[in-house]
Amino acid sequence: MNAERDLSPLTPGVVRALTDKLYEKRKVAALEIEKLVREFVAQNNTSQIKHVIQILSQEFALSQHPHSRKGGLIGLAACSIALGKDSGLYLKELIEPVLTCFNDADSRLRYYACEALYNIVKVARGSVLPHFNVLFDGLSKLAADPDPNVKSGSELLDRLLKDIVTESNQFDLVGFIPLLRERIYSNNQYARQFIISWILVLESVPDINLLDYLPEILDGLFQILGDNSKEIRKMCEVALGEFLKEIKKNPSSVKFAEMANILVIHCQAADDLIQLTAMCWMREFIQLAGRVMLPYSSGILTAVLPCLSYDDRKKNIKEVANVCNQSLMKLVIPEDDEMDEAKPSVTIPAEPTSEESLSKPEAVTTGESQNELDVTALNQPFFFPCSCERIQVTLNLDGIVQVLDYHLSDTSIGMMTRIAVLKWLYHLYIKTPRKMFRHTDSLFPILLRTLSDESDEVILKDLELLAEIASSPAGQTEEGHGPSDGSDVRPGPVELHVPARAGQLSSSSTKGLECSPSTPTMNSYFYKFMINLLKRFSSERKLLENRGAFIIRQLCLLLNAENIFHSMADILLREEDLKFASTMVHTLNTILLTSSELFQLRNQLKDLKTPESRNLFCCLYRSWCHNPVTTVSLCFLTQNYKHAYDLIQKFGDLEVTVDFLTEVDKLVQLIECPIFTYLRLQLLDVKNNPYLIKALYGLLMLLPQSSAFQLLSHRLQCVPNPELMQTTDNTKPSTSFKRTAASNIDYTELLQHFEKVQNKHLEARHQRAGRAEQLDRRVVL
Repeated sequence: MNAERDLSPLTPGVVRALTDKLYEKRKVAALEIEKLVREFVAQNNTSQIKHVIQILSQEFALSQHPHSRKGGLIGLAACSIALGKDSGLYLKELIEPVLTCFNDADSRLRYYACEALYNIVKVARGSVLPHFNVLFDGLSKLAADPDPNVKSGSELLDRLLKDIVTESNQFDLVGFIPLLRERIYSNNQYARQFIISWILVLESVPDINLLDYLPEILDGLFQILGDNSKEIRKMCEVALGEFLKEIKKNPSSVKFAEMANILVIHCQAADDLIQLTAMCWMREFIQLAGRVMLPYSSGILTAVLPCLSYDDRKKNIKEVANVCNQSLMKLVIPEDDEMDEAKPSVTIPAEPTSEESLSKPEAVTTGESQNELDVTALNQPFFFPCSCERIQVTLNLDGIVQVLDYHLSDTSIGMMTRIAVLKWLYHLYIKTPRKMFRHTDSLFPILLRTLSDESDEVILKDLELLAEIASSPAGQTEEGHGPSDGSDVRPGPVELHVPARAGQLSSSSTKGLECSPSTPTMNSYFYKFMINLLKRFSSERKLLENRGAFIIRQLCLLLNAENIFHSMADILLREEDLKFASTMVHTLNTILLTSSELFQLRNQLKDLKTPESRNLFCCLYRSWCHNPVTTVSLCFLTQNYKHAYDLIQKFGDLEVTVDFLTEVDKLVQLIECPIFTYLRLQLLDVKNNPYLIKALYGLLMLLPQSSAFQLLSHRLQCVPNPELMQTTDNTKPSTSFKRTAASNIDYTELLQHFEKVQNKHLEARHQRAGRAEQLDRRVVL
């Protein structure tokens, strides 16, 4: 700098003034430089202009001396002013040294740099746009500057640059997006505010279509939405709202697929505002894009399902999540069951979308999801369509079922979520039964465990789903047997076996009557369900006590009641835990006699007119023998009064316990109920129903002098004198005898079976008593 020739054409006086510590002297030097450059412009002396700019840049603006740097900055600004509209030819040389000073440690120098750049940009106007990225990068740093003067200066420059971009139609959005995507992840509040303000400006320019690049910045926008500053959150909310309005206006140009997984992540955010906003976006995406969103169903369900159990504190999120869930469910159609993943997918009509808006699902960032499910692995890309009006998608049931299974297995999940999961599974079995039955073996154990849920509504939905599985034609197996029964096995030595199919065992013999029915409405899973349900009752006695009747009654509404009782009776016949068999038979008998749902079945059994009804009676009878009193009540129901009397005669050989007398007491109470009205009326026909009266007297003799004894005694006292009940037509035989004679049921064999079963119970009770006595002795010793 001491050699004057090195700094020519700048005079020594100008050089000294530029390096002076006083601003006024530096300003005078700047005016001299402006005058000099104007002369060069008039002469069209570009080489000298470049030389002056180079000197001001290298020797001053980039100098080690702070005052020299200040002089260089004001000198470069003066050059720009002198160049006027021609400054665009030298912008790179003018801007770069100024931007370097943005990083200076001296806040005053950073302010002067900002001032110099303002003057340069003000003169160049639209010519600075090719250098927009470096200007934006520098400004984004100044936006977070700790010095208020620097920040104020940067805001002036920022407004000027925004005006230029707004006025121009030559903004390079493609070149700017990578920088915006990088800067949008800044954690500094001022930098975030700066970014959002620019996004709002770019959104407002008609010629700039920022929507095309929304997938690049959407994740960053949602992160800014979680900022601690209310002002920034509000600005970001406005920006996202503007984008969503634009999406609704022009859904055909939106890249829904590229943004689906971004929304999935933020729908699981801990911040309520982020989660609600993302869920609202998800709702609109599902409704606007239709089946384009179907490949992302597993991820969407992962995000949406937990929200359905939110309390009133998050009512808004819960309501939007519910709409998302319902809308997504409607996208699954029967045609999805016909598509095979191994073959080209079938073209399905969908909402109009542009071909360029379709792309593969983005990968979900590892660890972003709130559970350990790999959402990315579950989401499969769809195939690109040939036409923009028809979209080909493949329903990835494996991923959806995995998510549903996960949420149903999670004991901490809320009731409404469990209900939604069961509704989803039911919907999938209705719409895509063929594909869903591939997952039935893995789902079956958890569905059975769900029967122990605390909520009645959950159990009802679970039973509807199990009933659909048990009755769906898609569940028919090609083999002659049901699916393997390897799930949810009750611990202990007892093992219930799948009964053989009725078609293989049916015969005219009484043993053929034991077989489970085989009807077109039931598939092989029906028997598996019945077996595992009884296992569940056996291993969880509280479930049987508290919900057993409720579950069986609902199943009788959902499925064929005759099939349920027939199959359960057949399975219980092979049950080795005799105490459980007796308890279960008592439960089934109570349901049979008292439930309004079984009115038709009771009428069918009451008359025994058809071979099917006699088949059912024999099957029930053989299992009902586990409980003597229920066996008698079954005979009363079916009007087999003579056999009932024969059974009561056998009670003298049984071990009469308190439980036994309690059940007799309950039977007496049942006889007084409306169900047995026909039985009480038959007491008027003493001549033709002698065994009914004898059977009732037999029960009376079994009872101690209790309230039940008094009740039955009063009833029998009302039985009229047979001579007083004589009619003119004494030759008409009893209908009950005619029915009994025509039934072709071997009652002798049934009575022998009763004695055999009761002997087993007696032995089992003695064994239990012996074990208890040995245990007591050990305790005493």
